[in-house]
Amino acid sequence: MESRFNLFENELGGKFAKRFAGAGMLVHESSLPKSTQELVSLRASQINGCGHCVDMHVKEAAAAGESAVRLHLVAVWRESTVFTEAERAALALAEEGTRLADAHEGVSDETWDQVRKHYDDDQLAALVSLVALINAANRLAVITHQRGGSYEAGMFASALG
Repeated sequence: MESRFNLFENELGGKFAKRFAGAGMLVHESSLPKSTQELVSLRASQINGCGHCVDMHVKEAAAAGESAVRLHLVAVWRESTVFTEAERAALALAEEGTRLADAHEGVSDETWDQVRKHYDDDQLAALVSLVALINAANRLAVITHQRGGSYEAGMFASALG
């Protein structure tokens, strides 16, 4: 399957992509732990079947020192012992926020209470924004058939200049 469309090569798409990336940089520069950001992005991307984003977030997390064991266990985080309570709350929010159509209530009060227990207001704003952004990024990549495998850690940041 070949890529259908390169947003960066289109004038309107390129402008959108730069603004979208700018929103992502706000989250990246927040006090939300970088490891949590990558784990959340990875989990949402797995759920959405986005090979490009799974590739990117696995490689970015590994380059930042994340262990292979934790990366392999993200898909089954509920059945593993390697994530902190705070990370588990963030992963639950990522799943429920990604699977909105699968649940009549969206994000449960229980999950929300757990997230509030572990993250301050700025981190919470970053986490909610991250879940929204990664889901949008997954959709952009899946719709245009961006495939995983060729991403190199740091590639996205360097493309933004």
